[in-house]
Amino acid sequence: MGAMQPMHWLIVAVVVVILFGSKKLPDAARGLGRSLRIFKSEVKEMQNDDSAPASAPVAQPAPAQLPTANTAVVANGAAAPVAQPTEVKPL
Repeated sequence: MGAMQPMHWLIVAVVVVILFGSKKLPDAARGLGRSLRIFKSEVKEMQNDDSAPASAPVAQPAPAQLPTANTAVVANGAAAPVAQPTEVKPL
């Protein structure tokens, strides 16, 4: 009694077509297929990463240079921070 009959599937299909329209359904199916392909390739890549030998050296990228703070020299020769203008975003 819990299984759906073919008539139930037909009603579900008609409701989906009415809600989303026949023009958007192929695009949605295409997008779903692309997403599944990407997901499948990422899972495969993760499995390949796990099976890679741990003794292989991994090249570390050089650390990026940190930005320096804007400072100004005051009368006594000490550096004082300069206030930066802040951007105000409208709501």
